[in-house]
Amino acid sequence: MWAIQIPAYRIEAELIGFDGIPPLKETVEDIQKSDETFIGFFEDELKGFISYKQEKKLIDIHRLVIHPDSFRQGIASKLITFLLSEFPGYKFIVTTGQANIPAKKLYVSLGFVEQKDFEVAPGIWCTELRLNN
Repeated sequence: MWAIQIPAYRIEAELIGFDGIPPLKETVEDIQKSDETFIGFFEDELKGFISYKQEKKLIDIHRLVIHPDSFRQGIASKLITFLLSEFPGYKFIVTTGQANIPAKKLYVSLGFVEQKDFEVAPGIWCTELRLNN
């Protein structure tokens, strides 16, 4: 996963103009110790993954990571759609960089609604999106 996470988050860091994204600093051990649930997408090898935490009827998506070589192949959409199908009747929340237009468009296309923008570092903004499934 780490081998996919680093190049994917480097792209996001470029999009939002901020290289302080926490996943860029994580080690393999950090990921292994995570209390998130991970779901992978494979085509002979791991192409991408989604992770989340569940609290009652809320699913908090923590990561949606696709290797840059596999961008624009529908993998992210398939991972989100699968997760939605696993938790009918749940609420979903996700946060992405405000300037990460491709991610925001993807979530909105799947029914998520932008809720608020908030500053995470000086001049660096994130957008929270929600969906009632």
